[in-house]
Amino acid sequence: MIDLSVVIIAWNEEGRLRETLESVTWTREIVVVDSGSSDKTVEIAREFTDKVLFHPWAGYAEQKNFALAQAASPWILSLDADEIVSSELRGEILRVLVHNGPADGYLIPRKNVFLGRWIRHGRLYPDLQLRLFRRGRGAFRPTKVHESVELDGQVASLQAPLIHQSYRSVDDFVARADRYSTLAAHEALGQGRIGRLRNCVLRPLGRFVSMYFLHRGFLDGRHGLLLALLYGYYVFLREAKLWDASRQRRDV
Repeated sequence: MIDLSVVIIAWNEEGRLRETLESVTWTREIVVVDSGSSDKTVEIAREFTDKVLFHPWAGYAEQKNFALAQAASPWILSLDADEIVSSELRGEILRVLVHNGPADGYLIPRKNVFLGRWIRHGRLYPDLQLRLFRRGRGAFRPTKVHESVELDGQVASLQAPLIHQSYRSVDDFVARADRYSTLAAHEALGQGRIGRLRNCVLRPLGRFVSMYFLHRGFLDGRHGLLLALLYGYYVFLREAKLWDASRQRRDV
């Protein structure tokens, strides 16, 4: 088995986690950090690893950094509970580890699957993610949402994809959009941004036009149209919540 630690944070992911874990059984260590699931997430995780830990929810970046700290192997692959390592990616990762680099971290292209279809346009591919890196060289930036890895060292890129089973239904997207937009609005407020009503129209429209027309989301057919509309909806929620929070701060 290759000396690699896979780290995953999870909460109520019984519908997605098994595929993710099945795709990394060739690694030496799997670390799953659960934040209090009420479904079978922990039970499923324990079928694949003894290293299933509970950690109270501390935020996306904080939770992932806690998971990184539990890893023991010299290399780490950080995954979300809805991401699957393709066989081609497995081969590339094995070649990197056999030669111990030469880079300190690797960007991995991600295939985003929406309602069962790979979305190739709208800036959703290759959607490069820095997920494979030497232990101690990478950590997630302390942001409330859309967290990413900062690396101390040289970065290179892999070619094979990570499969991201992103949204399995419109309900799934809407639920996440509500949660993420709240976090994004609070982060923007903390950075000094002021919410304006005009942004509730202009920014969602800009996101739709960018995804659907400028970045050719229309080539993904009705899936591309629906996704561009949904991302516009997410931006509307974010801007509306930022405006509301700004209003409440002024009224205090």
